[in-house]
Amino acid sequence: MTINLSDAQEAALAARAASEGLSLQQWLKNLAEEVPADVPSAIDPPAHSPKRPICDVIADRAQALPAEVIERLPEDGASQHDHYIYGLLKREL
Repeated sequence: MTINLSDAQEAALAARAASEGLSLQQWLKNLAEEVPADVPSAIDPPAHSPKRPICDVIADRAQALPAEVIERLPEDGASQHDHYIYGLLKREL
């Protein structure tokens, strides 16, 4: 694996490693070993949420909306979404 650092970043890390009497490579290896095994990776999906189609997630969340919120939604929200999201003029349909 390659990690791209600026010269200043590399120098700062090398100085930190040297202050502990280690090479930069050994210091980084030690740092990586300190991370607990149960810390999830940023790319791993959370264990508690199985993969579901996004439409199911949206439908579940929509059902949890209070009635007064639903009543305030525009009836033409789907067909005129550019107007409501970006402020464009409503389209003739």
